[in-house]
Amino acid sequence: MAPNTIVSYDDTLNDHDALMLGRVLASAGAQLTLAYVRHTTQSERSREELEEHEAQALLERGARWLDDLDVARRVVVSASTGEGLKRLAEQEGADMIVFGSDYRTAAGHVAPGRSAQALLEGGPAALAIAPANYRSDRTPWIGTIGVLAVPGDDAAIDTARELADRLGARVTRDEPRVDLLVVGSRIEAPKGRVMVTALAQNAIENATSPVLVVGRGVPLRFAAPVAVG
Repeated sequence: MAPNTIVSYDDTLNDHDALMLGRVLASAGAQLTLAYVRHTTQSERSREELEEHEAQALLERGARWLDDLDVARRVVVSASTGEGLKRLAEQEGADMIVFGSDYRTAAGHVAPGRSAQALLEGGPAALAIAPANYRSDRTPWIGTIGVLAVPGDDAAIDTARELADRLGARVTRDEPRVDLLVVGSRIEAPKGRVMVTALAQNAIENATSPVLVVGRGVPLRFAAPVAVG
């Protein structure tokens, strides 16, 4: 079954990195939904309608960037982007949420922003984070997939193998440079929830490739690849 995947998007450059990672995951069989979190509502009907129109226009620009005008789109209203996406993920049974890195991150490096970091501490879905400037390569290639697994939980290695099968990649545990890093959650985490160890947090912050953190005990199963763009 195709992983139901939410891509956090607000039209910033770092969220274009998230779009690119979403594109890669879609090529492995993920089903994408673009989501934009509005932080306020307007009391005047005309102003509220204008803001909603602008939100939909923003998501259409994201869809055009993906070359997929049929991609599902959602506008969420929440004071917190992380909370809004968490609620959306729970409502829609999402398997994964995709983010870009924090806007201050140097090109080629990964740094979870505030919203992503909050979801690394008990989030309900796997979390994928793109390196800064990942968007610059319009055809990123995944040839090697690294794994940082947790003893007693095969979710990370099973997910890595699924992706390797779909992308024609190979899985490795001992190479310092990979094209994607799959990380498992702490053994103390509730099943399906994302919680990382200090070692995993350090690996994420030192990564130079996209990172995918899976919930404890719940590997991602990818459908047959679909054409994107």
